[in-house]
Amino acid sequence: MEMILKDTASINGIAIHKVGNKLTEGLHLSKSAFQTNDELDGLFLDYFLTPFKKQEYFTFYHDSDLELNEVYTYACRVFDDPGSLYIQSVSLAKHLYEKSTHPKIKGGEFYTVYFKDCSLGGERVDALGLFKSENKDTFLKVFALGDGYEILSEQGINIHKLDKGCLIFNTEREKGFIVAVVDNTNKGDEAQYWIDDFLHIKQRKDEYYNTRNVLSLCKDFVTKELPQQFDVSKADQVDLLNKSVKFFKENESFDMKEFSTEVIENPEIIESFKRFKDSYQRDQDIDIAEHFDISDSAVKKQARVFKSVIKLDKNFHIYIHGNREMIEQGSDERGKYYKVYYKVEA
Repeated sequence: MEMILKDTASINGIAIHKVGNKLTEGLHLSKSAFQTNDELDGLFLDYFLTPFKKQEYFTFYHDSDLELNEVYTYACRVFDDPGSLYIQSVSLAKHLYEKSTHPKIKGGEFYTVYFKDCSLGGERVDALGLFKSENKDTFLKVFALGDGYEILSEQGINIHKLDKGCLIFNTEREKGFIVAVVDNTNKGDEAQYWIDDFLHIKQRKDEYYNTRNVLSLCKDFVTKELPQQFDVSKADQVDLLNKSVKFFKENESFDMKEFSTEVIENPEIIESFKRFKDSYQRDQDIDIAEHFDISDSAVKKQARVFKSVIKLDKNFHIYIHGNREMIEQGSDERGKYYKVYYKVEA
């Protein structure tokens, strides 16, 4: 599902509050909504929306009742009455403050923004944005003074570095909305307060979710389970990883049976893969779909962690990107070796 934001979106309202760490700082609520203008709107659109590039989406959830999810409920109220943005922003700021209890959480400005006409999957929908700026940069201000210049340093927000953000699209309300998230300070246990404690979201079960899960399953099977069950070389493992990625890149949809037949091929290994899939689902607490449309963005992201390199001691690295038949493994009196065939030397 493609997300195109700045080209169509406009800002319909903003509220700003200061949310500190509850252990050391206070909560400073503004008295009214922020009065913006056309120039600031352009800067805000860049600051708030540019970081949302991934096509990975989430939904709100609650273990007992979705309406008990605070952010979900406040978002529903805003979409029902956009004029209540400021009132709901106060409730959202208080909720965030209650969750900001880890000693390492930084205080910062908290923005609640109503966007009109965001483009999501080819449709225009309104969206509620929640953003927090935690880090400040130093800027130099240079100005003329008499026959020379004066330079002052100021602390401010870098509009090219959004710390935390969330876009709640006004669609699929009954399922918990479609939600996009940015967290550029995701380090350590304290970082989870934004996604887990404040928003309380889980990944949406769509083509991105399915593609990522199956590719992760394949990677773990080939690198961890396969060597324990069968006599396979590193070259065989790399070749199977390459074939897996190639299958996803060359097909628009995924079918588990077709994938097993074309990529894994060996009936014994296919049966091992099926058993591993069942245990992998239980251990990871995820669902592995048998059929789904393939997400290109998920393939690109997951392919980066598929290692197509064989490391030989500390002397050589062999990168395998193509025909497995062009490399042979053996051993002699001098030790183990790989024999590599090629047609052109670059």
